[in-house]
Amino acid sequence: MEFETHCDTEAEAVVPKEPPKIYRLEESVVNRIAAGEVIQRPVSAVKELVENSLDAHSSSINVVVKDGGLKLIQVSDDGHGIRYDDLAILCERHTTSKLSTFEDLQSIKSMGFRGEALASMTYVAHVTVSTITKGQLHGYRVSYRDGVMEHEPKPCAAVKGTQIMVENLFYNMTARRKTLQNSANDFSNIEDLLKRFSIHHTNVNFSLRKHGASGADLHTVGTSSRLDAIRSVYGVSVARTLIKIETSDNNPSSSVFKMNGFISDSNYVAKKITMVLFINDRLVECTALKRAIEIVYAATLPKASKPFIYMSIILPPEHVDVNVHPTKREVSLLNQEVIIAKIQSVVESKLRNSNEAQTFQEQVVEPSPSGNIGIIKDSSFSSSPSGSKSQKVPVHKMVRTDSLDPAGRLHHYLQAKPRGPLENNPSLTAVRSSVRQRRNQKETADLTSIQELINEIDCNCHSGLLDVVRHCSYIGMADDVLALLQHDTHLYVANVVNLSKELMYQQVLRRFAHFNAIQLSDPAPLSELIMLALKEEDLDPECNENDDLIEKITEVASLEKLYKIFERC
Repeated sequence: MEFETHCDTEAEAVVPKEPPKIYRLEESVVNRIAAGEVIQRPVSAVKELVENSLDAHSSSINVVVKDGGLKLIQVSDDGHGIRYDDLAILCERHTTSKLSTFEDLQSIKSMGFRGEALASMTYVAHVTVSTITKGQLHGYRVSYRDGVMEHEPKPCAAVKGTQIMVENLFYNMTARRKTLQNSANDFSNIEDLLKRFSIHHTNVNFSLRKHGASGADLHTVGTSSRLDAIRSVYGVSVARTLIKIETSDNNPSSSVFKMNGFISDSNYVAKKITMVLFINDRLVECTALKRAIEIVYAATLPKASKPFIYMSIILPPEHVDVNVHPTKREVSLLNQEVIIAKIQSVVESKLRNSNEAQTFQEQVVEPSPSGNIGIIKDSSFSSSPSGSKSQKVPVHKMVRTDSLDPAGRLHHYLQAKPRGPLENNPSLTAVRSSVRQRRNQKETADLTSIQELINEIDCNCHSGLLDVVRHCSYIGMADDVLALLQHDTHLYVANVVNLSKELMYQQVLRRFAHFNAIQLSDPAPLSELIMLALKEEDLDPECNENDDLIEKITEVASLEKLYKIFERC
């Protein structure tokens, strides 16, 4: 019985199965699959719309997003607009104004050429277009779904250009929408995209803001200087470390190209590489070129092996194949290896020259009425103007850990008052200098009794407690008597009254007998001084019985006798 069952199983296994039947996919399924390739994330939709605005010769492009672009992407420009007759086929697949024959693709100069961007968006989102062309009295608004108009274009008020709204992106692709719930990450990707566009298209104003926000998260103004555009977008600390590079080749047998851009020097340090690459004004990626430059930085500047790179390469349009990636993210170049090798050589030469100059930070302490305020300044020890700018730490985030550090002193939290006219008096400055010298006397006392008291203090001094008091940082008062002090990583509670008494006692001992002579502008009458001295010794100042005696003593002590006494002394 078992044998028969085994044979039946083998017989069934050798029976050939029928090949699966091939079906023709419905057009809606094909279009939705294609849409998923072109529009991968919200940033993909923003890129396509911004490139269309640039092809329309716009001078201002405004982007508004909501929930990272999943709920709303709105792109407005002031370009030439869309003709009324073209609105019917605007969002159909493979409808474009960029080319008409396949030969046109060999010399394409525009950013869009397939006619799939808007069509793909209508298959995965709700798209509304408002546009007006030059000479029209009003604009038109129309909504699209699955590549076709939902209604006839309606007249509407509009400003010059086109506004496209993409709402509820991936509403019919549940799996993809769930994987894109991190709206903050998508918004940062959109912001990074517009930053890259803004530093290349310097004649165009870009703005980006979140829906409902009063201010823009990114706003750039057209400028004629590429370096100024980088400074306004990526900051001064990046712009001041950049080195200009350029090279070209016009040999048809090897390569024909022209390259210019900026690369960071040894003072730029980052956790990841930032490479902004435009080829024929098209924002693309080139893995081979990026890797070649990384190798140069790793070999030349190991500490700055994650550079900032902006590069623009211009080639003949027929030397660039733009149709190699669904999102136009990559292109293929003729003689790519030769071009990369020449660019790599120029980058290496620039870096070797820049490695001779570095920028360091110097801390300068300047006096102020309330104390010394530490100010950190950038000081270049070379002729190179590049350098990294020190960022100020907010006051509420400062932590006092060292009394020698300017950030750990109380007066760092106070605003320095401007000096008055008396502060700049040279005579007053001389007096202050004399007082400071008198306060910092280190020589031994003249009197043996005082020196004995000082030696007694030094012998009974606790070295650990002295280090705590000398290098502590004042935190604040716990109550009327106790104060909080920090030393290294320990927190102490100190009795301010006892500390003050001991401090004053030791200061008096160490400063005793070190007071300089005081010279009066007008000599003081000795008779009056003697009167004051005798009255000072009187224990009962209200008693007037000894006034006559004091006057007689003053008369007896004539000036001549006093001068003789002083001369003998």
